[in-house]
Parts: sequence; structure tokens; C-alpha cells
Amino acid sequence: MPKVKTNSSAKKRFKVTGTGEITYQRAFRRHILTKKSKKRKRNLRKKGLISKPNSDFVKRLLRLR
Repeated sequence: MPKVKTNSSAKKRFKVTGTGEITYQRAFRRHILTKKSKKRKRNLRKKGLISKPNSDFVKRLLRLR
């Protein structure tokens, strides 16, 4: 039987925390930062958490299910 591969794009985008939650880096933080407010940029620094409805799908991509 061949091995089942983990989805490579998901592997690069998501990270599993110690408690089992899945985090990701927020979008809109790469360029054109001059027009975005300091508050908005500061909030974009925080890691995002995957919502419950999407967590099953992402776990399947990462082969955690």
C-alpha cells in the first residue's frame, strides 16, 4: 500500500499548537502598508485560529484525522 501524503500547501500555511488548535498567519500584511492604520497592522500580527466548521477540513489536509 502506498503512503498517504500530507497536503504540502496546508503544511506550509497551518501550525498545530500544543493544545491541538490550528493557527495560521493573517492575510493583508505583505505590502501597501502605508494606507493601513497602525491599529489594523498591529491586530494583523496576531495569529489566527481556525474556526470550528473549517477545522475538520484542515485536519484532514494535515492528516490529523
